[in-house]
Amino acid sequence: MRLLVLGGTHHVGRAVVQAALEQGDEVTTLTRGVSGPPAPGAQARHADRTDPEQLRAALGDDTWDAVIDTWSLAPRVVRDSARLLSGRAGHYGYVSSRSVYTWPIPPRGDESAPVVDGDPASADAEDYAAAKRGGELAVTEFFGGPSVLARAGLILGPYEIVGRMPWWLRRIERGGDVLAPGPRDRPLQYIDCRDLAAWLLHAAEAHLTGAYNAVSRPGHATMASLLDAAVAATGADANLVWVPPEVIEQAGIEPWTELPIWAPPDGEIASLHDGDVSKIYAAGLACRPVAETVADTWAWLQAEGDPPARPGRPAHGLDPARERAVLAGQAGSGATG
Repeated sequence: MRLLVLGGTHHVGRAVVQAALEQGDEVTTLTRGVSGPPAPGAQARHADRTDPEQLRAALGDDTWDAVIDTWSLAPRVVRDSARLLSGRAGHYGYVSSRSVYTWPIPPRGDESAPVVDGDPASADAEDYAAAKRGGELAVTEFFGGPSVLARAGLILGPYEIVGRMPWWLRRIERGGDVLAPGPRDRPLQYIDCRDLAAWLLHAAEAHLTGAYNAVSRPGHATMASLLDAAVAATGADANLVWVPPEVIEQAGIEPWTELPIWAPPDGEIASLHDGDVSKIYAAGLACRPVAETVADTWAWLQAEGDPPARPGRPAHGLDPARERAVLAGQAGSGATG
């Protein structure tokens, strides 16, 4: 394919570029040029996508077999790209989010679950869910051709700029007793960015259309298999102390942010690990083992260092003093999570 990647220097965009090059595609990337170079072999173009004139000048009159767009901010930027590329690209893949579903996301919800309102003309990026929904509408309303809305859930793997798995790996690297949020067999639902990239390329080649919950099956991994893989990858002298969900709640520790990836098995956010993904599996998604995802994330951290903090976004991870306080309360309790 002749592929255009809007983005391409980190996380999903970087994984898409690498996967496309590996399968012999001709890849063009469009970035601002401030987040590092694209993978060797890709043709790099630079523009600020918030400026329609810069976008138009950078893309010229070229055509592509497919475009993959990773934009997460103001929906009007997706609208401008979709409108400009309509008739010039054979397929549009948009990396959306399960956040577009009305909160709380229903347990075992599929792609027919209610979604939030969005405006494809909006310049507002403060409401992430509304921005992603606006981006979806921008693609479906302004791109005249087949398009896929990949509603990703939790995205892990190398190049992860959010910092969830990197925080766990660095915490386990420090060793000692580590607060491990129970239960041990808590099912997780996530996707490795490289598996998402491979599926997006497949969707473009097959001209798939519509919305897909782009995440693994619930229980593809568990908290224990994830954290055990982190201990193995780092080789650290870390002891996982499994703490029950009710103890974590009583301590006022926030799931998902202070304890990244983890959500308690009950309550509003439990469904973050319980979405229906039968549609995307029927459409060819394949997910690699958790140990591979964790080990490769660790190798990336060793090679390139930790991702920088993202302005305006919450930091992930638990304060060491709070962790010690909870673990001290658990000492001698016999709790296993």
